[in-house]
Amino acid sequence: MDIDDPNASGPDDPDPNNPTINSASSSISTTSSAEYEDEAARSRRRRSIMVMISTIVTAAIEVASGLYDKRAYHTSILSGHAWVQELLNGHPDRIQCELGVSHHVFNLLLSNLRGMGYKDLCHVTLEEQLAVFVYTCVTGLSIRHMGERFQRANNTIAKYTFNHILLQL
Repeated sequence: MDIDDPNASGPDDPDPNNPTINSASSSISTTSSAEYEDEAARSRRRRSIMVMISTIVTAAIEVASGLYDKRAYHTSILSGHAWVQELLNGHPDRIQCELGVSHHVFNLLLSNLRGMGYKDLCHVTLEEQLAVFVYTCVTGLSIRHMGERFQRANNTIAKYTFNHILLQL
């Protein structure tokens, strides 16, 4: 055996002509290839699951942001109380035009309500409550429109002003 011969095989080198060694090495590479493909498939599944989870979380955050990032709806400079005060302190014909009653009748209704025990509510004066009631009767507008006119929540218009006055009369 010549050391410089490239075709010569040493005692530790596998015999390329031995079928037992060739089939073993082939089965090892086949097993490695199958395991590699399984691992690649698992990796692709993990990536697609992560993409789905990321999409679901992003969508949930987008939906939830609308619930937590509140934006004021009634932003007019003239609040309902200020508008009523403007009517009461302005030209006498203006209150007649807007509320359908003269200044004298509005004050008479207000004093009668006070005599019956009505008072200002937590955030809504009796003047504004009466104005909401009378304005609704005159115009026939919906609660939503009344809320916009008086810069109040629809619930406030319905529960604390309109029903409060109407149910007591």
